[in-house]
Amino acid sequence: MNFNEIKQLIDIVDSSDFQETIIEEEGGFKITLRRASAATVITQLSAQPTASPAVNTASQALNSPPAAKKDESIAGLIESRSPIVGTFYQSSSPDAPPFVAVNDTIKKGDVLCIIEAMKLMNEIEAEVSGTIVEILVENGQAVEYDQPLFRIKP
Repeated sequence: MNFNEIKQLIDIVDSSDFQETIIEEEGGFKITLRRASAATVITQLSAQPTASPAVNTASQALNSPPAAKKDESIAGLIESRSPIVGTFYQSSSPDAPPFVAVNDTIKKGDVLCIIEAMKLMNEIEAEVSGTIVEILVENGQAVEYDQPLFRIKP
């Protein structure tokens, strides 16, 4: 695959609604393109195993979130995941109260936290209504793309 083909793929993904595209060729070449988004990525947790689809050709593209974690103790919960790499903050300023705490009831669209990326403060909103069961990161902690931040009981 040459540079022009890669650039064409980037342009296609950029102009589409795809959130992630993985392309593999038989010679061992693999490219993954991910769209950074201000929306929170959520994954429904389930006790049943979830298989990730295999990508065998460059013409296939994936538009699905990563496979759900397999853990009997968290079945029925929804994980709110980080849509970007950055620094996690529980409140808008050091002296302000946290946006949410364990056992808080939230509505879709409520601000859960802020993730600072490249000096920009990105408010992460709830994609579902429910109750905060667990906060999985500490204030000021660096977070990765798709890292679970909260567990929510719908």
